[in-house]
Amino acid sequence: MQENTLQVFDEIMKSYENDVLRLCFVYLADYGMAEDAAQDTFLKVWKNLKGFEARNGASLKTWIFRIAIHTCINYRRSAWFRHVDYTKALEDIPCSQNPQDNLLLLDVMRLPNKLKEPILLYYWQNLSARDTAEILRISRATLFRRLQKAYQALGLEEGEEAHA
Repeated sequence: MQENTLQVFDEIMKSYENDVLRLCFVYLADYGMAEDAAQDTFLKVWKNLKGFEARNGASLKTWIFRIAIHTCINYRRSAWFRHVDYTKALEDIPCSQNPQDNLLLLDVMRLPNKLKEPILLYYWQNLSARDTAEILRISRATLFRRLQKAYQALGLEEGEEAHA
């Protein structure tokens, strides 16, 4: 049984490690901290893997992302986090080479969590509205209201692409 669990966990790591790292990076704006948060996320996944149940049709991905978000929230509560320099984070962005995309991502990083989380999950991780709402434990209507507010905060017109 232990070998089977290890094999399942290895497959989970291969499938989700990059997505979790990217999510943690944008959430924390510090690559080293994001690596630590991603590692802590997978440690929690490992410890709780046997207890995972697909409640209400929850997917493994939504469960892992919910763990990652809560891990990042805990990291953000630390006293050290208050000293993060967002402009330095631009040097570490593990995504686009397009400067406009990087500036948009920096603006997303500065949003309050309630506006940032829907953008990160719905657009950056390409999750469905249903999965995004489930991870955030909000209704789909609330999700779309928050996305609309995020568009406004970013100076985008509704429907304009917010992909970073």
